[in-house]
Amino acid sequence: MSESTVRIGLVLPDVMGTYGDGGNALILRQRARMRGLDAEIVPITLDDAVPDSLDVYTLGGAEDAAQRLATRHLTDHPGLQRAAQAGRPVLAICAAIQVLGHWYETSAGERVSGISMFDLTTAPRESRAIGELVTTPVIDGLTEPLCGFENHRGATTLGAAAKPLGRVRHGVGNGAADRVEGVVQGSVIGTYMHGPLLARNPELADYLLAQATGTNLEPLDLPQVDRLRRERLAAAR
Repeated sequence: MSESTVRIGLVLPDVMGTYGDGGNALILRQRARMRGLDAEIVPITLDDAVPDSLDVYTLGGAEDAAQRLATRHLTDHPGLQRAAQAGRPVLAICAAIQVLGHWYETSAGERVSGISMFDLTTAPRESRAIGELVTTPVIDGLTEPLCGFENHRGATTLGAAAKPLGRVRHGVGNGAADRVEGVVQGSVIGTYMHGPLLARNPELADYLLAQATGTNLEPLDLPQVDRLRRERLAAAR
């Protein structure tokens, strides 16, 4: 590994990998390598302390029991929190939003404390949100619609320190009356979109890579990715 290697932390794939969100780390690695950058994925399991020195971190979705294990591990090994405080980009998908919030409530009505990286709370919805989700991003640096597949029962309420990632055009998102989706707080981004998210949203993948490397990235000409985006956006209409 060279000193210039982009190190991508895949956080707790053994418990937060139910929906294939580990693919986001693969996309980051591939898009870095296609630009001639060395890149490697660093899996961080329940057997590992969480390092605070990686360049970018990804977390995936999970179910209630796995969320508890993840919350306990991230509390005991707060490297992710230190990395975020240092401004390193973090991508949290679905249940990871809830783990990184103040608390989330299970379907049985039990309130479970999170690690408070996000100023938000999550309670169960009456019905499950499942299907294609499309939003208009509302953060600087993103101009194209975001799309993914949501499959959750969480109704997430953002606090004053947290901002939404996008405004819902199709689907449910956070479930709030103001029709917003996801969360952005400092260098940490959360969304309910599976897919994997970054395979379907290359602009967001490059946004995270640019933050991780501190460089401006030239676009990649990948017609097959453009076709995938058009297909999935059309499916949501």
